[in-house]
Amino acid sequence: MSEQGITGAANNARVLDLTGVQRTFYQGRNELKVLRGVDLVLRQGEIVALVGPSGSGKSTLLHIAGLLEPPDAGDVAIAGQSCNGMNDLARTTMRREHLGFVYQNHHLLPEFSALENVAIPAIIDGLSRGESKKRAREILGWMGLEAREDHRPARLSGGEQQRVAIARALASKPSLLLADEPTGNLDPATASDVFEVLLKLVRGAGLTALIATHNPDMASRMDRIVNLESGRLIEG
Repeated sequence: MSEQGITGAANNARVLDLTGVQRTFYQGRNELKVLRGVDLVLRQGEIVALVGPSGSGKSTLLHIAGLLEPPDAGDVAIAGQSCNGMNDLARTTMRREHLGFVYQNHHLLPEFSALENVAIPAIIDGLSRGESKKRAREILGWMGLEAREDHRPARLSGGEQQRVAIARALASKPSLLLADEPTGNLDPATASDVFEVLLKLVRGAGLTALIATHNPDMASRMDRIVNLESGRLIEG
């Protein structure tokens, strides 16, 4: 199977719709309005950079887009389906069927090999262990980690660990990839290499991706940039 086989070919379908999303946090009597009516549409095959200063709410926006926390107001729609009012089981099912996540910290399971870490999401999705490992082995091959698949995370470099985390996010064939500073803990050279692999796989598979980054060079290599400023998104 080619890289295109991770998911279907790109088209113009709407994959993520955020409409009027608001989120407020409270510290004692202090009110902090992090998101003030965010609107965003991502279509199939788009790779969008989410930028903004530290503390601007990028992680909060990704958590809401990924159905990890609800907005105070507004709507989140995945693949054309509104997620407002969904119960926990329905939100979990939506995440499992449509979403892949990559974080700044790889969050690999230390007791499992690279291959097992990547295969676990597919097993959870109901694929047989044999098929799950076959898919995991294939994706790790695309990541250049064929010789490292039996290594546990402690025996991998930081860059290798993050490549495994990316492979794991792609193993369940998501339609939307959400990444929060995916190379933030890596040295500049390793970060550039890992990001290049990430872009190659996402583009080759026709995935949609929203990637938070502080790195202007990485942001410039994506299809478009949205800036989160004062709780609102600004294009460019």
